[in-house]
Parts: sequence; structure tokens; C-alpha cells
Amino acid sequence: MRTVLSLFLFLLSAMSGASVQFHGKFTQGGLIFAKTEPGAEVFQDGEKLPVSPNGDFLMGFTRDAPAESTLVIHLPDGTQEKHVLKITQRKFDIQRIDGLPPRKVTPREEDLKRIKADRIAVKAARARIDERLDFLHGFDWPVRGRISGVYGSQRILNGKPKWPHYGVDIAGPVGTPVRAPADGIVTLAHPDMFYSGGTLIMDHGHGLSSTFLHLSKILVEKGQVVKKGQIVAKMGATGRVTGPHLDWRMNLRGKRLDPQLIVGPMVSGKVENSQ
Repeated sequence: MRTVLSLFLFLLSAMSGASVQFHGKFTQGGLIFAKTEPGAEVFQDGEKLPVSPNGDFLMGFTRDAPAESTLVIHLPDGTQEKHVLKITQRKFDIQRIDGLPPRKVTPREEDLKRIKADRIAVKAARARIDERLDFLHGFDWPVRGRISGVYGSQRILNGKPKWPHYGVDIAGPVGTPVRAPADGIVTLAHPDMFYSGGTLIMDHGHGLSSTFLHLSKILVEKGQVVKKGQIVAKMGATGRVTGPHLDWRMNLRGKRLDPQLIVGPMVSGKVENSQ
């Protein structure tokens, strides 16, 4: 198994003389893999972060994160470190999608109850925070194909501005195998949500989760332990879509992150056959 340093194709930022090391991109949508002294307490912008017994922890930055984030570390010897982190600001694309059924853009009254139930289920699935360190084994693309949508872009559906897109879209044929990008535990396996269709969520530890949308088939169950590279679902065109693709999203304790910053560039290669 490769080491953590070789698994993450990220920018290394190590502060001379500091008790913490960072692996990741300090940018809007970025995820940082960090390590400090065992027994330390860590706070990001006043929020206490989970820290493993060995000092491993995660922190992230939202799409609209400000230019600075403050990290405070309380060390076991009673001393304190403060780091003001500079966050790169990004420019995001605007995408226009026309021709969607009006019901998918402006839901009818009878759909609202279902939408609310979907949101409650997703929120509960992403709320898990435990000591598992599945994220330390690195992340791979869950499927290979043409990237048809990017994180942070704002979609205008049938002429109406909507919430920004918080995932990366990978186009491909219906039935294309979708693999677990890292080890994890399944926290949601729903066959048909209003917006996202077949929806799968898996937890990677410390509140970091992957979400897969628009699936045609889910091959795992809630509570199941999955391994990196395991086929967990099939690509589809369910929910609100204009064509078959996988929408992959990542969340860290309520912060929506950019998956492309975590796995790096798409490796060229032949797309797996659908079945």
C-alpha cells in the first residue's frame, strides 16, 4: 500500500517550527489532511475539530470561504499555536440548462413533502462523526469519463438561477460501474429521490462523506462496510438530469467540498463497460 504522501497529489504546506503539517490545497472547496501532536485540541474558526489519537485531523473550506481561516492548536504541554491560513479565492462557471420538465425546476405542491423528506434523510446520513480513519488510505475517481459539470458552477435551469453545483459530473452510459473512491460505511442507499434519483452516501470517518447521485442501481446496503475500488452502484439518469452521468459530491461536517481537488486530474483510460 502506498504511503499517505504518495496517495495525495496535493500541495504540501509545512510550517517551519510548527507542530502541524498540512496536505491539500488552501482554496475554496479544498480539503486539508493535517497532522499535529497526539493529544492536541484543534479549532478552526472557533469550531472544535475531531482529532485522532495520533494527531490526524481534517479541515475544509466552503465554496464561498473568506480569504482567511484561523487555526488554533492547544498542545498537550499547555502551549498554544495560532495559524492564519490564506485561502485562494476562485472564479466559478455559470451553466445554463434548458428543456427540463417544469415540474423538476419548480416542484408542485405535492412534491414538496417528498423533497423535504429527502433532505432530512441526506442530512442524517451526513451527520455521522466517528473515529474511523478511512480517509487516510487516499481517494480515487469512482468512475472514468468525460467531466460534464464542475464544482461551484451556478446552474440556470429554464432561465431561473438555482443553487450552485456542489459536485463533479462524470458522463457515461447508463449501467457504468461506480466504485467506492475510498474505504467507508454506507449511511444512505435510496433508490429514487426527487432531485437526485438513486442516491448513495458513504462515510469515510471524521465527518467526511461521499455522495453519488442519479444512479440506476445501488449494489450495497445501509450499514455495509465497503472497500476502496469496490463496485457499489451503476451510473444512471434518474432524478433531475438531461443525460446519464454520475454526480459525485463530498461533505465535511456540513461543508461542501470539491472532489476534483482531492483526487487530482482524471486519468485517461477506457471507460468500463456497462452491464
